[in-house]
Amino acid sequence: MSIVPRRSYERHGGGGDYGWLKAFHTFNVGAFSDGKHDNFGCLRVMNEDRVEPETGFDLHPHREFEILSYIISGQLLHEDSMGNREILQRCDIQLTSAGTGIRHSEKSHGSQQVHYFQIWSIPSKSGLTPRYYTRHFEEEDKRDKWCLVVAPANTLDVTDTQAHLHLYIRPSRSMQQSSLRASLSHTRFRAAGYNPSKDARGAHIEVSLNSATEVLWEGDGAYIIGEQGEKLVVQNVGDLAVEVLLFDVE
Repeated sequence: MSIVPRRSYERHGGGGDYGWLKAFHTFNVGAFSDGKHDNFGCLRVMNEDRVEPETGFDLHPHREFEILSYIISGQLLHEDSMGNREILQRCDIQLTSAGTGIRHSEKSHGSQQVHYFQIWSIPSKSGLTPRYYTRHFEEEDKRDKWCLVVAPANTLDVTDTQAHLHLYIRPSRSMQQSSLRASLSHTRFRAAGYNPSKDARGAHIEVSLNSATEVLWEGDGAYIIGEQGEKLVVQNVGDLAVEVLLFDVE
């Protein structure tokens, strides 16, 4: 059992400032490599991007990944080779199952910067048919409670026709989110965010698993490893509301 922090300034250290894009990486990707953080279970990429207005990623290919976009603020214009075109905003979550291959573009829409996570996971099967899903969640859906927003395809109550209830993804992975003003518990946990400074600042939470405890500040993440069924407690210990992403992976 362990709680291993992934501090925000570590993610910033390999990040890139390209003028139109500020990128911060949880895992090694592209030219960013520290030799320690290649993946966590099926999670392979977790990039936190800030894209300036009227800029973004032009049409480019992907295959054999499940690609999730989690919108924090602003608006993101998604277009792809499957014919999808959608403007995503706060509380929207979008999943592209790249499968045998797709091309897509992701660009800032409107006059404001778009701030979002792009998360890639490795599917449990190769050669899958590409698919596209989106889902909108209200702020109230996640206030002081866990809100399931991604579920594995083999989850009993999730089918293709029910994908509007919560997003559907093929690896053994679920994702939940919460805006904390109190404390919550869960059996497994992973969180990530943004803060390029080594100074502890902003919102902060305390995570506890049996005798292990760690304080995570705004922008920090953690790998939390324990046995199935062990109780993880997540508590807001500051005076600001906290938004938490939790990944349950094998």
